[in-house]
Amino acid sequence: MSTKYSKAAALTATFAAAALVLTACGGQSTDSGDGTTLSGPVSADGSSTVAPLTEAAADLYRDVESGVNVTVATSGTGGGFKAFCAGETDISDASRPIKDAEAEECAANGIEFTEIVIANDGLAVVVNPENDWADNLTVEQLQTIWAPESEGVIMNWNQVDSSFPDVPLTLYGPGTDSGTFDYFTEEINGDSGAIRTDYSPSEDDNVLVQGIAGEVGATGFFGLSYVEENEGVIKGVNVNGVYPTVETVQDGSYTPLGRPLFIYVNNASYVEKAQVKAFVDYFVKNSDAIAKAALYVPLTATQVTTATEELASLG
Repeated sequence: MSTKYSKAAALTATFAAAALVLTACGGQSTDSGDGTTLSGPVSADGSSTVAPLTEAAADLYRDVESGVNVTVATSGTGGGFKAFCAGETDISDASRPIKDAEAEECAANGIEFTEIVIANDGLAVVVNPENDWADNLTVEQLQTIWAPESEGVIMNWNQVDSSFPDVPLTLYGPGTDSGTFDYFTEEINGDSGAIRTDYSPSEDDNVLVQGIAGEVGATGFFGLSYVEENEGVIKGVNVNGVYPTVETVQDGSYTPLGRPLFIYVNNASYVEKAQVKAFVDYFVKNSDAIAKAALYVPLTATQVTTATEELASLG
């Protein structure tokens, strides 16, 4: 989620506004079907990337149904599926589709599930606004910049590409507690956690923005929303020829740093536990506001329709 983006302060600032929006859109209290308000637990575990979304949904839903207690753990996507397939959770947060072996484990334990795409995730590679040479970086060039073996070796932009100027390379990025760190290192360097250590880390993305804004040769990576919020202060770059935007993340063209995010719902929990059904329905119905509150890329209209139809099929 640790979170994929270090967003605690930003989440706090946006939840209140999102709650007002949802209230204005009709976020009234639900009931269990017999006229009483809902109560009871809803358990979620899994990806630290998806956790901020589920936590945002839980925080906002608390204003709708205070009696429903949604707990969100972060044992990682694989750990979440292990608990989910053992019948220990109602929802599994996942930053990738379930693997065949995991699905087989669920089946062996009699756990039937529904996969829901709940939001989209995009990371941006950024440079100082005065950088006029690195408008487009390839994955290979990003590997050259960030690979573990580049530590103490690749120290200048002209070492990344001979056409780049003789400018010292300064690096900023999330700390190791951030899910963004895991995601970027896995996608760019091929192994989660594989990265040179001679960069300036921070769990506060605003600190990274300030660092990159202050040095001509600086570069770094963090959530797309921070690029949009700091236009002119920092500059996003194309990756493999595609610029990071909400649209390119949503249409799948921004790869490998854009992807869908999932929740997996235990079908029995959804059908048999009124509080689980109500929370999941709320999560999907209000996914746009929840994604924005958690600083993620919202679903497309088609993705919302698909998620709604998948839940409707459960009855």
